[in-house]
Amino acid sequence: MKKIATLILLSVFVFQFTLYSQGFLHRDNKKIVDGNGNEILLKGMGLGGWLVQEGYMLQTSAFANAQWQIHAKISALIGETNTETFYQTYRNNYVRKIDIDSLASWGFNSLRLPMHYNLFATNTNPPNFINTGFDIIDSLLSWCEQNQIYLILDMHAAPGGQSDEPISDYNPANPSLWQSESNKDLLVMIWRKIAERYKDKTWIGGYDLINEPKWELLPNNQPLRDLYIRLTDTIRAVDTNHILFIEGNWFATDFNGLFPPWDENMSYSFHKYWNGNNTSAIQYLLDLRNNTNIPLWLGETGENSNQWFVDCIELMKNNNIGWAWWPHKKISSIAGPLSATLLPAYQNLLNYWTNGGTPPTSNTAYLALLAQAEMLKIENCKYQKDIIDAMFRQVNNTEIIPFADNQIPGKIHAVNYDMGKNLFAYSDVDFQNTGGGSYNSGYSYRNDGVDIQVCSNPNSNGYNVGWTETGEWLKYTVNVNQSGTYSIQLNVAAPTAIGKIILALDGTGITSPLDVPATGGYQNWQDININNVWLPQGIHTLQTRFFFGDFNFSYINFNLVSVDVEDETNNLPDKFSLDQNYPNPFNPSTSINFTLKNREFVQLKVYDALGNDVVTLVNEYKNAGSYEVEFSSSKLKYHTSSGVYYYRLQAGNFIQTRKMIMLK
Repeated sequence: MKKIATLILLSVFVFQFTLYSQGFLHRDNKKIVDGNGNEILLKGMGLGGWLVQEGYMLQTSAFANAQWQIHAKISALIGETNTETFYQTYRNNYVRKIDIDSLASWGFNSLRLPMHYNLFATNTNPPNFINTGFDIIDSLLSWCEQNQIYLILDMHAAPGGQSDEPISDYNPANPSLWQSESNKDLLVMIWRKIAERYKDKTWIGGYDLINEPKWELLPNNQPLRDLYIRLTDTIRAVDTNHILFIEGNWFATDFNGLFPPWDENMSYSFHKYWNGNNTSAIQYLLDLRNNTNIPLWLGETGENSNQWFVDCIELMKNNNIGWAWWPHKKISSIAGPLSATLLPAYQNLLNYWTNGGTPPTSNTAYLALLAQAEMLKIENCKYQKDIIDAMFRQVNNTEIIPFADNQIPGKIHAVNYDMGKNLFAYSDVDFQNTGGGSYNSGYSYRNDGVDIQVCSNPNSNGYNVGWTETGEWLKYTVNVNQSGTYSIQLNVAAPTAIGKIILALDGTGITSPLDVPATGGYQNWQDININNVWLPQGIHTLQTRFFFGDFNFSYINFNLVSVDVEDETNNLPDKFSLDQNYPNPFNPSTSINFTLKNREFVQLKVYDALGNDVVTLVNEYKNAGSYEVEFSSSKLKYHTSSGVYYYRLQAGNFIQTRKMIMLK
């Protein structure tokens, strides 16, 4: 027993030492580091919609965007007492320990908590401080400590509202933060209370003082700088440990007047939505960091496609900037890790608030709201694994992995294509929103650029790929359980007969371009039947190429017709070969065909007349079979003149080179 007690004490000591040695996040020149001086790249998630409601997250945008508007609609139906019960239930269900455990397991090392001032104090003279907000932070911090992830406190809705937008719960009938000294005083007092309470908490990652200011603050944002300095002085009077995150004006994008810095332990926090993911998009921020020696933090971003997520995170990683995504949970949405099902009873409420008519009874509305709040529990939400895969695995990684267990014989649903980047797992024309556009026409099932909608076909899985465009394609990892001859039913719908689709296995076409028939509409479904297709056993990549688009695609069904071992032998090439390209000479493109007798690692490269390696066309394992590679002169970045070029195929011990001529 003495040995056991000693071990317990030792383990407690080690745990306490781990927490102590971790220390506080703080600034070290341009970096954010922990207590040991180790650089920390924050990978965070914002808990938006929990303590500050926004209409689009609750599907109320048509009639109520700000929280005060949402509250008023609810209270008018069910009364203030039941409204308070609903909000307590809503908050209790929206974020629980299981949410934090899950976020940590998915790879996040930090959380950003958007807070409403009214959970800490009443906006009265004098203010009355309340414990609701502190109790919420205490519980959340405990869950973060257990998972060893940082919690960053964000004042998302300041007294009066720091912007004229619903996100700050601004009510134009009342003075804003910038129009009222008493509102500023209250904000300062709340931050003082927060700093006093959490000054010694190492897993508090820092204080995000004002979320997304948006106001005409002349001259040169001076009122914003003055308030930040006042907040800083007030916090530093009781808390010298925590880093302060400073957001620019105009949705955290305009930092004019906010430099030079006024505190040794601060970071500039910017927000990024619906723009390009290239260095030029953030160059002004990199200049800010270089000129001030102050670190950057992308405090809020998201609401875009998976490919945009990947590109943004790669951009941040390459420039040594941490980030916090937005948000982790919404009702009926594809753009976050968790989506709560929208219940019919709640939809009825939305319909009434939008269109009017006979109001529901108070009890009916109350029960509908409580039922919808129950759906916010994580176990009742849909976990959207493609989001997490994009944010973590796909960063600096072009590998594709299965989204579903696609077995042949069997049905391959169109929407269950592999997970990976655009141009690797799929090719879609409109795959991200970088300024006023739309990355997805269907907004269902998955968050890639691939357009997916609810499907009326009872033989589908409830969804189909739609809005297909010429040149787009999808890849599926499939397991062919038995070599043999198959019949295929390709389920499509189209109002006109202009579409064509091609099926390929491991890069080799197994069908010619198939005509998509006119079925009478985008939800009138019909099979294209393909017979006598031989497939080899094993794990393969199936590709659907939309040779011409403008049709909907639901599924591909594979039926094993016969097992013919001889077919397997006869369908495989009996030798390696590299054919002369055609056409030759060419301008601007030509086709290169080759055959493989066995599965080999294949390299197909193009060289100029001096023997310089100018482009690699193939560099991967390929199965035995016949292949065609399209080569365009546009791939010759630095060789644009006419002349002689050579292409060389190496597959195992087989090496062959041929000459081709490009004309300009």
